[in-house]
Amino acid sequence: MTAPRPGAARAAHALDLDPERVTNDLAALVLTVVELLRQLMERQAVRRFDAGTLSAEQEDRLGTALMLLDERMDDLCAQHGLSRSDLNLDLGPLGPLLADPEP
Repeated sequence: MTAPRPGAARAAHALDLDPERVTNDLAALVLTVVELLRQLMERQAVRRFDAGTLSAEQEDRLGTALMLLDERMDDLCAQHGLSRSDLNLDLGPLGPLLADPEP
């Protein structure tokens, strides 16, 4: 059995503090949260559509807002070199965080 090299434990816990990578990882994290909220809002809107609790004007405004938000998410992902699938976190036995994108 060999003794661990001095500093090996420290190297195993070293952080990658490359400013560009930190910025990209932070952008991915923020966009993941925004995408999660967007999907939750979309599901709630579908429930309200199905329940008939919205007026025709509210349905139009909500549909337009969700469509614009979806387009903006595509723009932001492209701006940061990410795809929507890059935003999905694997939660292990719980499965993926985000719903699969619609075909």
